[in-house]
Amino acid sequence: MLNLIKPPRLQAGDKVAAVSLSWGGAGDPQTLWRYEQGKRRLQEVFGLQVVEMPYTLAGSDFVYRHPELRAADWMEAFADPSIKGIFSCIGGNDSARLLPYIDFDLIRRNPKVFIGYSDTTALHFMCLKAGLSSFYGPAILSDFAENVSLPAYTRNAVAKALFCSEPIGRVEPSPVYTGQYLAWEEKNKDTARVFSQNTGYELLQGSGTAQGPLIGGCLETLETLKGTAIFPAVECFDKAILFLETSECKPPVWFVEDALRNLGVAGILNRLSGLFFGKPMSGHLYGEYAAMIQKVLKEFGLENLPVLLNGSFGHNEPKTVLPYGAVARIDCNDASFSILDAGTANRD
Repeated sequence: MLNLIKPPRLQAGDKVAAVSLSWGGAGDPQTLWRYEQGKRRLQEVFGLQVVEMPYTLAGSDFVYRHPELRAADWMEAFADPSIKGIFSCIGGNDSARLLPYIDFDLIRRNPKVFIGYSDTTALHFMCLKAGLSSFYGPAILSDFAENVSLPAYTRNAVAKALFCSEPIGRVEPSPVYTGQYLAWEEKNKDTARVFSQNTGYELLQGSGTAQGPLIGGCLETLETLKGTAIFPAVECFDKAILFLETSECKPPVWFVEDALRNLGVAGILNRLSGLFFGKPMSGHLYGEYAAMIQKVLKEFGLENLPVLLNGSFGHNEPKTVLPYGAVARIDCNDASFSILDAGTANRD
């Protein structure tokens, strides 16, 4: 079972760090405006003081070539007592390259909010190895910098998970969603993307209730981490609710099938209390994924494992926030999802 340290909650006036731990586009001239827009939202909506680390805005080419400096930024943000939280600028595809440069004891000694999604899954697993609960949720360039305004659903989820030390409670799916591609060009910043009506959660299978600590992330990143020192031991999945989502690459059904089957062969699926899947980007292959999930679970005798689909986390916007290690519950009776713990702890 997971037993992770909850970081102290954030509050208005806190200094937080923006970090580029994978793709370094926040510092590229053509996308710098996007970073500045997300930074401004964090300051104006949440009252935070956002600072950059030495290489946050070094640009994608430099950031790619220097995983050791990306890691140094992250370690410095944890070590600095004036910094109360760390926000990922964006994902990418090579956060795992930071692993040789991570000081896990330093993370453990300095618990603080860390949030991001997609390839940031690798960093979340590093936090997990260090014993810290981190947060699968919005990133600066993709979410906080959303065109026109920050969606209320995302704003409320962040406030409840990061700024409050009360239990998060029932988490409803967002009433709308978008995966529409609109180029990150400054001329588009005042053009609202098209949001579609969302459906509620879908109970794929199972009955009763499933309860356990949250663990998971982006399925493609999980695949790159298998066999590494930061992939969680199978015991970390005992009685857990595993949350999974797929990226903007919209992987084919066979890829997701192989990845899920691999989790079964590794003995992970049979340890779970339940599964919670995020809505695929733009709803792509939703039905095909659902049928395949049931097929693979049946191979392992898990026809009754509670499985909830259409979660508002991952690669659509808006999105909620999922704290690693927090006890969550799937109620099959009304196809609902709740987080029974607080995301953060009270401050001293």
